[in-house]
Amino acid sequence: MKNVYRLKVYKKGIIVIPKEVRDLLQISEDGEVELVIEGKEVKLRRPNLTLGDLFGIDKDIDWEKELEELRRKEVENEERYIS
Repeated sequence: MKNVYRLKVYKKGIIVIPKEVRDLLQISEDGEVELVIEGKEVKLRRPNLTLGDLFGIDKDIDWEKELEELRRKEVENEERYIS
């Protein structure tokens, strides 16, 4: 499926990406996009994630609790296997 959008270029080369496209590409405010030029065509895409992009993504996870739960399950599995 190919959608074509006509965008106006404002001062300093600013364009507004339509909401439908932002939603489709999961582009949020202050997010980044890549502009790829192939011949006379321009492609807009979401950049690949880097390790730097992922830093801090797990800040809401209680890792101590998660590890305790994993250890508990592992012990239960071992006890079942031994029995």
